[in-house]
Amino acid sequence: MANYDVLKVDGTKSGSVELNDAVFAIEPNTDVLFEAITLQRASLRQGTHAVKNRSAVRGGGRKPWRQKGTGRARQGTIRAPQWRGGGIVFGPTPRSYAYKMPKKMRRLALRSALSYKVQESALTVVDAFQLDAPKTKEFKTALSNLKQPKKVLVVTDSEDVNVELSARNIPGVQVTTAQGLNVLDITSADSVVITESAAKKVEEVLG
Repeated sequence: MANYDVLKVDGTKSGSVELNDAVFAIEPNTDVLFEAITLQRASLRQGTHAVKNRSAVRGGGRKPWRQKGTGRARQGTIRAPQWRGGGIVFGPTPRSYAYKMPKKMRRLALRSALSYKVQESALTVVDAFQLDAPKTKEFKTALSNLKQPKKVLVVTDSEDVNVELSARNIPGVQVTTAQGLNVLDITSADSVVITESAAKKVEEVLG
């Protein structure tokens, strides 16, 4: 297990914590990580696209001209696919793009994403965020003291309304819990700020 500095919200060191190498210091599996990101992005697609086929378009109830004797090709309706304004053939219909991965692969992807952040020195452990009320200015100052970039993922051990409301109006800052931690949020952020208690919870699940 490796030691990591635990910082206060003012940027000073308050101690250190040992984190499990099996969660935060593995050799990242890029293939599984890519698959997990693709899965999440696919699950976010709404899949509400739709087109009208021949039975859904309006009009075309009668034959446009007689079958024989005109010299033109036979037609049964002006709403056939070859006509302008006709129905669409094999167009997209509403569907779900979501699919599943095995649990072991999902956990490996999470460990790989966290290990990538550690390798890039983009993981910061803090003791806690203690806000008596939602204060965007205080939270922004805390992130500045911790020397965080613009795109930050803040991970708390449980839902903290004051932290969530304080970070809501800061562009690029996202707040989640240890239970809701996911690969897409980790990889999308330039840096991850995690509380000490949240790191222990993550270890319990992924260790």
